[in-house]
Amino acid sequence: MSFQAYIDNVASKTGKTPEDFRKLAERKGLLRPGVKAGEITGWLQSEFGLGLGHARAIYATLKPHLPGRR
Repeated sequence: MSFQAYIDNVASKTGKTPEDFRKLAERKGLLRPGVKAGEITGWLQSEFGLGLGHARAIYATLKPHLPGRR
C-alpha cells in the first residue's frame, strides 16, 4: 500500500485530513517539544480507531510540525 493510500484510507474512515489531525494534535498539546512518537500514535489509535500503520502515516505528516524534527 502506498503512503497516499494510507492517508486516503484514514480520511475515508475518520473524515479527517492530515491538516485536521495537525490542528487537533496542536490543541491537545501533542506538537510541543518532548512529546514522543508513541504518545501521538497512541492518541490516534485510541481516539480515532486507527491501526498502527495508519497512525504512523498520520504521524509522518505531523513530524515536520514537531520542534526539532524533520
